[in-house]
Amino acid sequence: MIPKNTLCLWYDGTALDAAQFYAKTFPDSAVGEVHRAPSDYPAGKQGDVLVVHFTVAGIPCIGMNGGPGMKHSEAFSFQIATDDQAETDRLWNAIVGNGGQESACGWCKDKWGLSWQITPRVLTAAFTDPDRAVAKRAFEAMMKMTKIDIAAIEAARRG
Repeated sequence: MIPKNTLCLWYDGTALDAAQFYAKTFPDSAVGEVHRAPSDYPAGKQGDVLVVHFTVAGIPCIGMNGGPGMKHSEAFSFQIATDDQAETDRLWNAIVGNGGQESACGWCKDKWGLSWQITPRVLTAAFTDPDRAVAKRAFEAMMKMTKIDIAAIEAARRG
């Protein structure tokens, strides 16, 4: 059954590759139905993969092979909450090491241009700390990072 609300992500012929990568990288992720074009269309031919249903960390998505006309931007991202440095490193390295690129403050892009925030729960707790001095130290430490270093965030939190 198709969910009532589904994220639709545009790809240039690589929706199935992206869905398979997400399914093997993120827990609670899977590739579902793959639909092929019933006839030629502007971005492909009859029989090409047109739409892929998949789940990323429990969120239903559709990957549509719509051609090169639309690009992903930082205006949309997945934020993945991590529990420890090992999980943070694994996910970050999977994205960046598979043709992606690093950005600032826990953000990176996968090789398809989709933005990801790999965000340790410790970081969120630190910069939302009711003690505003603690929150400020943690936030300022984060602003100097690419991949989040949990030990450095905890040290900044302690002062």
